[in-house]
Amino acid sequence: MTASNTIAEPRATRATLKADATRSRIYEVALQLFREKGFEQTTMRDIARQADVALGAAYYHFGSKDAIVLAFYREMKERGHQPTLDALAKHRKLRDRIRVVLEKRFDLLAPNLKFLGALFKHSPDADDPLSPFSEQNKPIRDEALELFSTALDGADVKVPPDLALHLPRLLWMYHLSLILFWIYDRSEEKKSTMLLMDKSLSLIATLIRISGLPLMRPVRRSVLEVLKVAAV
Repeated sequence: MTASNTIAEPRATRATLKADATRSRIYEVALQLFREKGFEQTTMRDIARQADVALGAAYYHFGSKDAIVLAFYREMKERGHQPTLDALAKHRKLRDRIRVVLEKRFDLLAPNLKFLGALFKHSPDADDPLSPFSEQNKPIRDEALELFSTALDGADVKVPPDLALHLPRLLWMYHLSLILFWIYDRSEEKKSTMLLMDKSLSLIATLIRISGLPLMRPVRRSVLEVLKVAAV
């Protein structure tokens, strides 16, 4: 290796580290502003100013506010996956295992409650990158489906195979509805959300438990037909 190459490599490393630090600072500042001011009210110019970087530098690292939010979604996925699996390993009851997935998701999202409401306004349009149903969010959606599938697989209830194929997606949509309720819950310490989760989980666990009974086969078939139509 020549001397010029030896000098060039540390310079390149320093440049990469500096770029990573700048990107990280922009990201952290953006999330803080989203929490304080709200997503819609925050501009890229606000983010650049607060991060003490040029506006062009902010756009270089993140082409838009949407790109920052997508990075946030990816971070939540990476931070939440293994802790959720570890927590699932401690439970066998179906209700408890589903609850673990829900509670871990709430724990991750809680610091960002203020701007989550704005993000949920994007939910109905699957062509919107910020929608949970968008193609851009498919990896995050697939990871959530995997966690719910794992919760079902290790539980003390045998789920009929035809229902097991669709149940993770149904539970994922259920968890989205709970998050939406939680965002707008004005009760003290979100007690209404916790009560709703407790009551609905008991009902869901009971329905899953009895779904394998021969008497429930016609009902299950009808439910599956609805789920296939509503598949996303």
